[in-house]
Amino acid sequence: MTEVALGIDIGGTNTVLGFVDRNGKCLFEDTIETQIHEDVDLFVKDIYEKVNKALKKFNNIKLLGIGIGAPNGNFYTGTIEDAPNLRWNGVIHLSDIFKNYFNLPVFLTNDANVAAIGEMIYGGAKGMKDFIVVTLGTGLGSGIVVNGQLLYGHDGFAGELGHVIVTPDGRQCACGRKGCLETYVSATGVKRSVYKLLADNLEESELRGIPFNDLTAKMVADAANRGDKIAIQTYEHTGRMLGEVLANSVAITSPEAIFLFGGMAKSGDLIFKPTKYHFEKNLLGIYKNKIKILPSGLNDNAAILGSSALVWKEIEKKS
Repeated sequence: MTEVALGIDIGGTNTVLGFVDRNGKCLFEDTIETQIHEDVDLFVKDIYEKVNKALKKFNNIKLLGIGIGAPNGNFYTGTIEDAPNLRWNGVIHLSDIFKNYFNLPVFLTNDANVAAIGEMIYGGAKGMKDFIVVTLGTGLGSGIVVNGQLLYGHDGFAGELGHVIVTPDGRQCACGRKGCLETYVSATGVKRSVYKLLADNLEESELRGIPFNDLTAKMVADAANRGDKIAIQTYEHTGRMLGEVLANSVAITSPEAIFLFGGMAKSGDLIFKPTKYHFEKNLLGIYKNKIKILPSGLNDNAAILGSSALVWKEIEKKS
C-alpha cells in the first residue's frame, strides 16, 4: 500500500491538485478553475469529487492527509483571510470545510510558505536549516525557514517581504498601502516599470504600442534577450530593488541561501545578475560572499509537491 498526501495549490486563476508519495513522486494531477464557484463549499465539493474519482482508479494507495497552499492562508487557524485575488471575501474557514468532506488531517498555509517547505523536502534546500524562498509571480511572496522551522510569527502571517515598503508613497499596492516591493518586483510590477520607462524615455522599443493588459513579463524578458534597451533597463531596475531588500533580510535571519521561485525566476540572468550584484553591494560586511542566491530546485509539479510536503512535514513532527 503506497501512502500519499493530497497536495492542493489554490491560485487566483487555477487550482492544481495531486497525489504525492513520500519520495516526491506525483501519481495523479488535475486542475480546476478557482473562481468557478461563488460558494466556496461548492468549490471544495468539486475537488472532493475529482479526488474520489481518482482514488477509484488506484487500488493500492492510502491517502494520509491534505496540504493546501493558498493566498493569505493562515497555518494556525486553517483560514484564508481577506485574499485580494479570490472572489471569497472575508475569513474563509477552508480547513474545516475540507475536513467535513474528507475526514482527514488538513494543513493550510500561504503559497510562499508551501514553496519553502517543498524546497526543503524535495528541492535545493535539502539539508539546509536556514534559507529564504522568494516567489516571483503575479505578486511577490516569501517563505522564511529558521533552524529548520518555517517562520509563522505569532499570528501566522510572518515573512511578507513583498509588503516591505521600498518607496514611501510609491506605487499603489493591492494591500491598500503604497510603495510595497511587490509593486516593483513581480510580473505586474515589471509591466508597470516598462510603461514608466516608456513614458520617461524616447528610446525605440518593441514594447511600445502593446496595450498594458496584453503585455506579459515573458514578453519583456524575450525583448530584453533580443537587446531591447527599455526591457533591459526594466530588469536591471527590478533586480536592483530585489537585491537591496534581500540584503536587508539577511541582517535579520542570516540564511545559508535564498531561492528564487516562479515564472519570473525563469528569466535567468536577466533577474539573477542584477539581483546578485545589488545584493552583494548592499550586504553588511560580515555577510559578504557567504550567501547564495539560487534558482528553485523544484520541478514543474512544484505547487503540488510543495503543498503535499506540508503533510509530510507535519506527520514527521508528530511522530
